[in-house]
Formats: sequence, structure tokens, C-alpha cells
Amino acid sequence: MTALLLGALGLTLSLVVPSLLANARWPDRAPIAAVLLWQSITLTAVLAALGVVLAAPEEVTRIAGSGQPVAEAAVIGALAVAAVIIVRLLLSLIGVSRRSRARRARHRLLVDLLDRAEQHRELGPDNLRVLDGPLPLAYCVPGREPRVVLSNGVLQVLDREQVDAVLAHEQTHLRHRHEVVMESFTAFYRAVPRPLRSRLPLDAVHLLLEMIADDVARRRVGAAPLRAALEQLSDAVPLAEDVKADPRGDARRRRLARLTESHTPSVALNALVVFVAVSLLVLPTVILIVPWLDQALEAWPL
Repeated sequence: MTALLLGALGLTLSLVVPSLLANARWPDRAPIAAVLLWQSITLTAVLAALGVVLAAPEEVTRIAGSGQPVAEAAVIGALAVAAVIIVRLLLSLIGVSRRSRARRARHRLLVDLLDRAEQHRELGPDNLRVLDGPLPLAYCVPGREPRVVLSNGVLQVLDREQVDAVLAHEQTHLRHRHEVVMESFTAFYRAVPRPLRSRLPLDAVHLLLEMIADDVARRRVGAAPLRAALEQLSDAVPLAEDVKADPRGDARRRRLARLTESHTPSVALNALVVFVAVSLLVLPTVILIVPWLDQALEAWPL
């Protein structure tokens, strides 16, 4: 029964919950807590999968009344499958991190070579680079030697206050290491088998991180300059390569809508979401795994 319940929980968190949460609008009012909830959902789904692998063989052999050799084989098989799941996740994380670092290093070298330093001496940040081009484009290159990249088109169409809002937004991504969050979700996405894979968490978390950076820029510069800048800018380079494009502009409209509203973070909403996120991690362990483990320790030939 434990394996069945954990399997149902894992499938629900992998296939049902992402669609419901990605289409909800309340995360726009609590983006930090919503990112924490997405992380909790992802981690709980992984733990549920491991729980199924470990619990199912023991429960089947116990119900079937199999002898000790069968039970021993079931234990070994379960541990082997669990190890494969963990190793697959770790290899995916290492691969994503390595490829991202290499890609960012090449990009950083390129923007350093193409930088028009004379166009940004008065703008301030030492890590700012300005590239030729009429298209108004702004993004950041994370890493140990981060860069904020603006096109010359940004300096042509935005005033100084709007440019400051853009810089505050991009510096927030760098300071809070948002790329690390995206790498963890990308690694999970790539490690999960295709039938169980959903790209909704990737896109949703990326949008929430943009909203978090918007909130910091709004506090520093104000909503009006940031909104004006966002209306002028072209779609930014995403923080993760697997993030889906937004051809209809839904993400941009949601960000602009937040900037037109009087935005006061809801303490109650944030507290509730954090409570749900923590409960999602803790309750399955307490309700399902601990009682099963008490029985398993008595039955398994350890």
C-alpha cells in the first residue's frame, strides 16, 4: 500500500500539479514562495519515486510470503534501481552545469571582444558590456565573472532612469544566482523519462525569477521606468537553454500587469505557500515512509 500511495503521489506531482500551478495567477503575488513550492514539488516527486522503488519489492515479497532468498534479491534489486535513479540525476546535474559553464565562458569572451566601452563609461557597473546593434536587448551572463549585456539600441530608446531599472533587474539575477536554480530544474527535466517529463516547471520558474528581479528593480527605481523599459525591450536571452520561447508574449503581459498594479507582498500568502512547501516534503515521510520502514526493518534480512 505504501508503494502504491507513493506512486500516486509521484505521478500527481509530475503530471497533474505542474499544469495546475503553471496556470495559476497567485504565484505572481508571491514569486519567491512559489519558486520554493516548485522546488518542493520537484524534490518530493524524486523522493516518492525512490520510495516506490524501495517499498514495492519488500511489500510484494511480504504479501506473497516469499522466503529469505527472494527477499534478499528484492532488497538488492531495489537498492540497485534506487542507485540508478540517484546517479542519473547527479550525472544530469553535472552535465547541465558543465555545459552551461562552457557556454557562458564562450559568451563572456565574445561580449568582451565586441564591447563598445566608450558607450557605457558613465553607466557605472564594471561588468557592463555594450554591443553594437539597433535591437534593444538586455541580458546577463552569469558565472564567476558575470556580465550584464546591453545592445546599443537600449541606450538609444531608453532614458537613464529606465536603463538603471534594466541594470538593477539584471544585477539581481547575478547577485541571487538565479542560473543555479534554473540549472537544477533543467537537470531534473533532462533526467526524467520522457513519458513523465513536463517542461512546465522550467518555464514557470523562469518567469517567477524574472518577476523576482522585477520586484527588486521596482523597489530601487520605481515601477514606471521598469515598465517603460520592459515595453521597449526585445525578449531577453533566457537563464536556461531549455526554457521554451514565449511567442504569444504571455509572460511579458503578466510581468507588465504586475507593474501596473499597486504591489504589496502578502505576508499571509507567502507564509501559507512556504507552509505547504515544507509540509509537502515532511508529511509523506511521516505518514507513509516511517510506518512502512518500521515493518520493513523487521522483514528485510539486514
